[in-house]
Amino acid sequence: MESDKDKLVETVIAGSYVEMETEGKPARDLKSRVSSFFWHGGSAYDAWFSCASNQVAQVLLTLPYSFSQLGMLSGILFQLFYGILGSWTAYLISVLYIEYRTRKEREKADFRNHVIQWFEVLDGLLGKHWRNVGLAFNCTFLLFGSVIQLIACASNIYYINDNLDKRTWTYIFGACCATTVFIPSFHNYRIWSFLGLVMTTYTAWYLAIASLLHGQIEGVKHSGPTKMVLYFTGATNILYTFGGHAVTVEIMHAMWKPQKFKAIYLFATLYVLTLTLPSASAVYWAFGDLLLNHSNAFALLPKSPFRDMAVILMLIHQIITFGFACTPLYFVWEKAIGMHECKSMCKRAAARLSVVIPIWFLAIIFPFFGPINSTVGSLLVSFTVYIIPALAHIFTFKSAAARENAVEQPPRFVGRWAGTYTINVFVVVWVLLVGFGFGGWASMVNFVHQIDTFGLFTKCYQCPPQGGVSHLPLPSSGHLNATAFAPSPSHHHP
Repeated sequence: MESDKDKLVETVIAGSYVEMETEGKPARDLKSRVSSFFWHGGSAYDAWFSCASNQVAQVLLTLPYSFSQLGMLSGILFQLFYGILGSWTAYLISVLYIEYRTRKEREKADFRNHVIQWFEVLDGLLGKHWRNVGLAFNCTFLLFGSVIQLIACASNIYYINDNLDKRTWTYIFGACCATTVFIPSFHNYRIWSFLGLVMTTYTAWYLAIASLLHGQIEGVKHSGPTKMVLYFTGATNILYTFGGHAVTVEIMHAMWKPQKFKAIYLFATLYVLTLTLPSASAVYWAFGDLLLNHSNAFALLPKSPFRDMAVILMLIHQIITFGFACTPLYFVWEKAIGMHECKSMCKRAAARLSVVIPIWFLAIIFPFFGPINSTVGSLLVSFTVYIIPALAHIFTFKSAAARENAVEQPPRFVGRWAGTYTINVFVVVWVLLVGFGFGGWASMVNFVHQIDTFGLFTKCYQCPPQGGVSHLPLPSSGHLNATAFAPSPSHHHP
């Protein structure tokens, strides 16, 4: 039996796509070596950079807002809890990918010019109905994930240059983000993943250090949690933060040895926690309840060269993260129109532009930076990367024969199959009730409140009137006060 298992694992290792075939082969000339170093990534380190870089982007700027809704203790505990939960379901997705790929390669399937995606894994293991549900949730989540990155670009650049309104900045950065159509796959994100993580690391520590040096504002209050709607809105933003593994399958497929992915997402999450916990805690400590009306942490920190650098780095990283979220959508669209195996990158890039246009449009309709994160987290992330993977694992291995012949046996420390089943059921029940149920209710109440207050297609979300305004007082109850505007970057010097 053990030798059979080894053969199955070897089948995964000895993949048939180009990335695996070229691993370890020396580059012929200097140009090839440079291209390989910056462009062709398929190692476990590349996957780690991709996971960590993709997991934490603009959400760094909204986590202090979530802490003001949750309170310090709940904010920290939810980050730790959802970090563990996200790592577990990313592990499940990796197990299902290896199971699917092994079965297909035993049938002599060739993935030389084909990128495996999550909906295809569900189709191969569980049938077309699972495929359709997985495809619908995954594509919708990635669509709005891309929208959020575009909204964040406009929100951030405003703190450097407020001569243009945020809607105009959205037009400009939509064009910038459209350049990601020229990146073939996650295999080619090596240098961008590395730079993206460096940028978020700088921003996170800037937020923490700048807040500590700034000190607490006069009369600072830390009232949270005060309202249920605020509490669950904040919790679902953290659910969204650690739900960035909707692109796990595509990242695995770009690896030379996908079976090494199992613990990569956990290590990426541990690093991300060293960024999110200090930055969110420090900003909330310094500004307290003032964050309830400022979903972007940059709004409260004084203008300085260090802040401008953080804004610029986040802008670049958000364009990279836009590419991360959009690339699986590019693949889906290419497969739908029969362009996925086309050799011409220019033709594929032209076809991919059809995906960018609706994202651009949605970012202009719903420019609600902060509240939209929680809404997407509760309604889409909850199913896409928590509930569906847990259920898929349960149903894929429900029979004794499937469990016995599984390529990847559950680890002993979780209790093998019985422990895995118990954890999966807990994930489904918890996320369905707390994430989708309470979180969905709270997020939609907040989201509708933003629409009622600012309207759709609002020209400049949370912008002050011309000439700047002073801080509006916070209500003592901690109730939503979306009419309180962010301070003008050019006039605010706390």
